[in-house]
Amino acid sequence: MSETLCANNDDHLRAIEALYSGHHGWLYATLRKKLGNAMDAADLAQDTFTRILASRVTVIEQPRAYLSCVAKGILINWYQRKALERAYLDALAHVPAAEVPSPELRFMVLETLHEIDAMLDALPPLVKRAFLLSQISGLKYDDIAEQLDVSLITVKRYMKQAFVQCLLLVA
Repeated sequence: MSETLCANNDDHLRAIEALYSGHHGWLYATLRKKLGNAMDAADLAQDTFTRILASRVTVIEQPRAYLSCVAKGILINWYQRKALERAYLDALAHVPAAEVPSPELRFMVLETLHEIDAMLDALPPLVKRAFLLSQISGLKYDDIAEQLDVSLITVKRYMKQAFVQCLLLVA
């Protein structure tokens, strides 16, 4: 079954509505089975259709395969976000009660962590590794070059690339 989305905005919206009404139940049930949680499944199904609506896709040859692909990407991001949140909350569990940040500050820190995580994921793997070895492990550039088996100038180039991404995130 092929569904075509037209360039005309009204036609596009009607096609998305047809896609939604024809396949939302299936997508929701699939996500609920994977997650074991109806509310998260409903949120992720909505996020999937929202992303498709924003994408302005013109043709969907296999709607369920396409929905599965889009939902899988959203699900991976969701799992990463949950893992990051768990790690942060675990770290907070070791902080003395008097020093625990307010819920508002925790939210802001989590949002910042998500932005940093997304920025790091956008870096090429060796650039990301060099940056983390420097910033988290505290290695000097010479040691990073040796560990990654690249030249010192390459490590400096990697670090410049990572710092540029950091500056873009701040801006």
